Amino acid sequence: MRVSLRRAVLALAAAGLLAACASQPGKGNYDSGKTYKITILHTNDHHGRFWPNSDGEYGLAAQKTVVDKVRAEVKADGGYTLLLSGGDINTGVPESDLQNAEPDFRGMDRIGYDAMAVGNHEFDKPLPVLMQQRKWIHFPMLSANIYQDGKRLFDPYAMFNLGGVKVAVLGLTTDDTAKLVNPEQIKGIEFRSPIAEAAKLVPELRDKADIVIAATHMGHYTDGNHGVNAPGDVEMARAVKGLDLIVGGHSQNPVCMKAENVRDDAYVPGAPCAPDRQNGAWIVQAHEWGKYVGRADFEFHNGRLKLVRYQLIPVNLKKTVTGADGKTRKVPYTEAVADDDRLRRFLQNYQDKGQAALSVPVAESDAELEGGRDASRSRPTALGALVAAAMMDKARADFAVINSGGIRDSLPAGAIRYRDVLKVFPFGSRLAYVELSGREALDYLRAAARMTPGAGAFAQFAGVRLRIVGGELQDAAIGGKPVDPAKTYRMAVNSFIAAGGDGYPRLIGRPGYVDTGLVDADVLKQYLAAHSPLKAQRYAPAGEVTRE
Repeated sequence: MRVSLRRAVLALAAAGLLAACASQPGKGNYDSGKTYKITILHTNDHHGRFWPNSDGEYGLAAQKTVVDKVRAEVKADGGYTLLLSGGDINTGVPESDLQNAEPDFRGMDRIGYDAMAVGNHEFDKPLPVLMQQRKWIHFPMLSANIYQDGKRLFDPYAMFNLGGVKVAVLGLTTDDTAKLVNPEQIKGIEFRSPIAEAAKLVPELRDKADIVIAATHMGHYTDGNHGVNAPGDVEMARAVKGLDLIVGGHSQNPVCMKAENVRDDAYVPGAPCAPDRQNGAWIVQAHEWGKYVGRADFEFHNGRLKLVRYQLIPVNLKKTVTGADGKTRKVPYTEAVADDDRLRRFLQNYQDKGQAALSVPVAESDAELEGGRDASRSRPTALGALVAAAMMDKARADFAVINSGGIRDSLPAGAIRYRDVLKVFPFGSRLAYVELSGREALDYLRAAARMTPGAGAFAQFAGVRLRIVGGELQDAAIGGKPVDPAKTYRMAVNSFIAAGGDGYPRLIGRPGYVDTGLVDADVLKQYLAAHSPLKAQRYAPAGEVTRE
């Protein structure tokens, strides 16, 4: 169900955001007396979600239905469309990761994307994989600020002619990429300041085009408060005049504003959405995973561009309701979207292939690694230590904390298959980390120590030695040494407790917090394979954490 034009316009006007954006005439061959209708569709941070989840939410086949419907509607009204992605197609679910995101890129190609920004997760695998991904698609990967040996690795921008109106799409990637991916994957690659590159290119593009759009993977940080992150879309719009629209990604938010510089971080699917506006540029982002298709309807008349309507179209997002019988069930927020049959059949082959790969052995263990529900919630376990060690290793952290409720099964002796890994981590939580001072690390460890045995919040650890008396932390060491209050430590956690799940202190939004986007099951699988054959005794509790 679409948000009505009246409701969307009222929402924009209430936020004080709806206004015409003056654009300097470029070199398009448009009819100065004609009003052109131009619709920009967008997604971002797809992260391997080519297939719908277990509740039937999102997925590329349903996304195609949404896109095709809007395209047909716009075309019937004499308008034009562009479909853009804010990047991060890679890394998210095993069925995609095992196949180097081939189903995702090929699926996007069949939907008919026009261009995408290069995201930091495009570098999660070796560069030859990314170059192969470029060959699977017929639309450009854009990034003006990624260089290799002094030359741009990707096209900096693409030009489109929409009935005589020339549109430039500039690609930009967060310069945090260098610290977010394995350094071994990016040797010889330089991530320059996207704002500096935009400052050089936007004046050039204004001479070539009537409309200038930036497709970015930089993040939306409210009022430019980016903390330890590299500057994002708001900061760029303020620094670089001449952008009409920024189609963003990376921070994985629905960018819906309640007022100037006040984002609605409790946005509900299907509600009106007013995009951000900075220095004449509209800024949009469609959350993540294909949960929404963003739709921005513009009118272009005689060199002036006006936003008429904006909305986020949910793709089968669902909420939990309780019926009269007391039972809960999932129902769509808005009208259900049918899958495109042809694309669904195409993707089915990849889904089947991915499922088959789950039966492949990934490691061997000389004994069972105990970690089932009852054990993990009552005492330190071998599996608890192992999964925390895997998180610590991947995040290059000093220590790790995980809630036992996130560990659902033991790993068997003998062959360990990917299916077994998913039984341990069935929820698809993501690996995150945060930089803490020693004082902050102690505060967090005190909170973890208070989580009582028997509850899902009960903590498993790696990298620490703790003495807990009556639920209170008495002694703590990280890396075998007493905690230095003035030192900076990196702590690995999962995205569930980072969000405040199980009563843990909320970490999301604080300076130094990074969601890697890596699914916990994948992190564990890679660790098991690297350390196979496993010696279970290595992970057996040996008094690292004592409770009195």
